This record gives sequence, C-alpha cells and structure tokens, in this order.
Amino acid sequence: MLRRLGRALAAVVVTLAVLLGIAWVVTPSVDDAQQLVSAELAANGGTPLQDDVPDNLAQALIATEDSRFEHHIGVDAIGAVRAGWGALTGHDEGGSTLDQQLAKNLYAGGQQGFTDRVQSVVLALKLDATWSKDQLLCMYLDDGYYGHGFYGLTAATEGYFGVEPADLSWPQATLLAGLFQAPSAYDPHLHPDLAANRQAHVLARLVAVGTLSRTEAGQIAAESWDLLPAA
Repeated sequence: MLRRLGRALAAVVVTLAVLLGIAWVVTPSVDDAQQLVSAELAANGGTPLQDDVPDNLAQALIATEDSRFEHHIGVDAIGAVRAGWGALTGHDEGGSTLDQQLAKNLYAGGQQGFTDRVQSVVLALKLDATWSKDQLLCMYLDDGYYGHGFYGLTAATEGYFGVEPADLSWPQATLLAGLFQAPSAYDPHLHPDLAANRQAHVLARLVAVGTLSRTEAGQIAAESWDLLPAA
C-alpha cells in the first residue's frame, strides 16, 4: 500500500515538473518587466522612484500583502494551495505573492481566468529568478495605483502629502500600504473613515509580524497623515 502511494506521489511530482518545464518555455520572458512598468508610468503621467524604497513603507507593504516575500521564490507554498483552489473554483482565495500580483498586472492585464492564474505562477517564479527582491518591490510600488488619480509611488507621496517617498512618516506609509487592496474605496480624501480602518489593519499586521509593538502601532494610528488639500 505504501509502495503504491509512493509511486503515485512520485508520478504526480514528475508530471508537475514536466508541466512546469513546458510552462516555463511557453510563457514570455520577464526581462522587460522594468520597461513595462516604466511605460505604464509614463502613460499615466507618473515618475519612477529615484531612490531606494522607503523602509517603513516596505515593511508595511510586506507585512500586509506578502509576509514571506523576502524568503519565497516568487510563489509561497501556503498561498499557492489557496490560490490553486481559487483557480479551480473561480473564487479569489487570496494567497498571491507580490511577484504573482506584479506578473498578473504586467503580463495578464489584471485578468483572473484559470489560464491567467497559472501563467502568473510561472511568471512569478521567473520574476524572482531574474530580478532582486529590492527591484521587484520597487517595480510593484511604481506599478501601483493609489487612488485620486495617482499612479506610482512618487506621484502618490507628492500628491497626498507633498513629500518625496524617502520622507514618508509611519502614518503616511501605513496609509499608502493599505491602498493596494482597493485604492478608490480607501481614498483618504473621499473615504477617510474607511482609509483609517484599512490603516488599522496594516498596523495590526505589523504588530503580528513583530515589526511594531502594540504601543507603537497605537501611537502611529493617533498621528495625522498630514494630507494636502484635495485637488
């Protein structure tokens, strides 16, 4: 019985390896990822990030969207199970890594069909193998829409707060990190209460992963975002 089970598992592993090899060949190269991000930014009047990703924003985004980002290879094993089930059922179960989200936006036009989901997994592996984690994070932030007509991190920090990305405060960074799920719904000018609730979720995640203490998170939540007047 155990021998048969072992053979069956081995057959599954071999089959998956063959399918991955085929998918690796038929999916496009990701060498042009930065070029695609830059083109999208230019089309929407955005400016590429000139310096390193701000540390506070990086920590807030990773804690909220992909807490194992720095350790996985583009696809997270736990999240992959959830995402695979979502692909089969047609329901988004979450679990997509930042790499997968970037791949979906750049190469699948944001589509969520079964083929698109499978392709995003393979392309996420390619992205992680081709680009550094810092480069991927920068591309993700530059490719993002932050609500209120702001495309790219630089436009968002200047438009919302009148500061460069490097000068983001913790309240501002945790606000921006929460916008990715639904940037228009959490627009702090139009829906400040919803934006504050989403920021609270980001702060809770930072506490959960050990970046902030509860006291620190509470102090950040009480501080002003220092928003510029809405245009």
